[in-house]
Amino acid sequence: MTGAPREPQGAGSDDGTVDAGNDVRNDVGNDAGVSGAARQGGGIVATGLARAFGPVKAVKDIHFTAAPGEVTAFIGPNGSGKTTLLLMLASLLRPDAGTIRIGGLDVVEHPRDVRARIGWMPDTLGVWEALTAREILVAVGRLYGMTKERACERADELLDMVKLTPLAKQPARVLSRGQQQRLSLARALMNDPAVLLLDEPASGLDPGARIELRNLLRKFAAEGRTVVVSSHVLSELDEIADRAVFVADGQTVRDQSVHDVEEQLRGYTIRGLDQEHLLRTLSDLGVLFTVPAGQRRPEALVEASSELQAAQLLRELIDAGVAVSAFAPSVGALEETYMSSVYAAEVHRMTSAHREGRNPEAGQ
Repeated sequence: MTGAPREPQGAGSDDGTVDAGNDVRNDVGNDAGVSGAARQGGGIVATGLARAFGPVKAVKDIHFTAAPGEVTAFIGPNGSGKTTLLLMLASLLRPDAGTIRIGGLDVVEHPRDVRARIGWMPDTLGVWEALTAREILVAVGRLYGMTKERACERADELLDMVKLTPLAKQPARVLSRGQQQRLSLARALMNDPAVLLLDEPASGLDPGARIELRNLLRKFAAEGRTVVVSSHVLSELDEIADRAVFVADGQTVRDQSVHDVEEQLRGYTIRGLDQEHLLRTLSDLGVLFTVPAGQRRPEALVEASSELQAAQLLRELIDAGVAVSAFAPSVGALEETYMSSVYAAEVHRMTSAHREGRNPEAGQ
């Protein structure tokens, strides 16, 4: 499931993978992709997850819940354990500790049933380079137990969805990075999964394709699927995520819903047609502000403890006759949380490790 199919390994294999067996082919059945797998139920509950590679503790203690009908984002710096976490969710790595339940099923105990319900999109495609885009999807459909006719129908549906129909007969090796990402998404959807696990899905996509991806992910959530996305592009996640799980140093730092953002202290940027009038009115209202230097256009930065407080300030400025030309959060909500929680925690960890003479990357 991480690319071109490989020989399955047993549950007791040295690399800690969970037994693949013939799970996909035998358990999905010939109706895969026909009747809307999202209606079978999804949802993920992960508790106390840990995974080490030798002395490196990639995941130490991660816990979260991802609900059907929502897009849940994993956010964290490089090396924070996001990809390792996704591999465990996809049943491709066995946790050293903790449990994962998808649709009520334990991933380690029931990998075959779980894999019938998930779609996995890794950060790199990994395909048979000599096969065409359509042939790859048809082959995956056949592995899921579809008839050849149904696999061809499903492949054509998905190629149209991801705008690859003109390239359907081209070998995968000639596809650009962005085109390979779109093919990877189509491959993850072949079995019409209830749960989608996406690792950096927007990587390599042009601006138009990124917008289309955002719309698709919201559509999948609206259909009742559980969508989990790992990405570094926080501005994109702001547009699609219902919930964000922030991780650092292999641990859950914060779990935040979009409703939490409404009560979060945030910075706002204000511009006015008359800058002096704007600053004078802010002072008269008793609002603390700063004026950043070196900006192309003059602006004032303020803080508000909630969206309601920000809306009230805007109303007061307008009532005072200030011609406000811009009033918006200085950064996205997820970036605000990342900088105040994850980034601060990561800087503290690195500083402490260097002070104590430890290697901060060793997970000790």
